Amino acid sequence: MNDETTTRNTRRPVRSFVRREGRLTAGQQRALERLYPRYGIEPGDGVIDLTTAFGREAPVVLDIGFGDGEALAEMAQAHPERSYLGIEVYRTGVGRLLRRLEEDGIDNVRVMDADAVAILRQHIAPAGLAGVNLFFPDPWPKKRHHKRRMVQPEWLALVASRIRPGGFLHLATDWENYAEHMLEVVSASPDFDNPNGGYAPDPGERPVTKFERRGRRKGHGVWDLIVYRTG
Repeated sequence: MNDETTTRNTRRPVRSFVRREGRLTAGQQRALERLYPRYGIEPGDGVIDLTTAFGREAPVVLDIGFGDGEALAEMAQAHPERSYLGIEVYRTGVGRLLRRLEEDGIDNVRVMDADAVAILRQHIAPAGLAGVNLFFPDPWPKKRHHKRRMVQPEWLALVASRIRPGGFLHLATDWENYAEHMLEVVSASPDFDNPNGGYAPDPGERPVTKFERRGRRKGHGVWDLIVYRTG
């Protein structure tokens, strides 16, 4: 998943992702070459004009680290009134999503192969988003790697600055320790209101993927946290 935070003492970047990906299939490679020019966004030097990028005025939801794109495609189909900007650093996932967008005629999704934090900092206008999704980011389970986890106070403050008042932030993880960390970080922020007081009782608008269903059959838990930008 995408993130680049900074340690307070050294100011050296700490990334929440490592670019390790499997070999692209021929179909994924063709999709990247043929379809990225259609669905992809190149950030340029300044703030992205999302109205121009999508060709319409609509609330924009940012989906960070969309994996294979299954959930993102389903949400876009379920909510044609929204525009979805998906960011993913793994080209195999980007290629899969691009093929799905073409095959299903989904036109309210745009894609970026980029570091989400760099995009948020440099290319998304303040209060420019209706919501942000972060589903199943890398949990970095070893304690010495916890600093690499995406959800940190600095990251949350950046995200809050880009979500309009009343907009949502939806986090989900299947690691209980990370869920507890997420809840702690979000609960300490004055920028978000949690109407549930804790974890959400259900996934809300988040589609349940085949990987999640497989995990649930094995007894794995999933924790959703859905909060809203304050005034």
